[in-house]
Amino acid sequence: MKGYLSVRESCPVCRQELHHHRADDGPAYLTILVVGHLSAPLLGLVWMTWQPDPMMLFTGFAIFAVALSLYMLPRVKGGLIAFQWARRLHGFAAAPEPDTDRPGPEGPDTE
Repeated sequence: MKGYLSVRESCPVCRQELHHHRADDGPAYLTILVVGHLSAPLLGLVWMTWQPDPMMLFTGFAIFAVALSLYMLPRVKGGLIAFQWARRLHGFAAAPEPDTDRPGPEGPDTE
């Protein structure tokens, strides 16, 4: 990542091109899914245990949901791009596989 959600054109270490990834809305959907599944039971538990004022409950859970979403979104996006790379999806398949039979950049072996 080079910004909060923007992806670098290529990896600075291995030079793998990343510009052709197709994450689109997937990270947002997955983040909403996870935050919702964590928030719903927690909301019920807090309400049944302490029965706070509804406005305090709303404010607390709104802050919790926004903070967790902001924390998770870039990580989920990176994970989705890594999954695409690992499965050779959406342009990553065009990357040449390393050929172990060819000699390295120093030339042929002269043993």
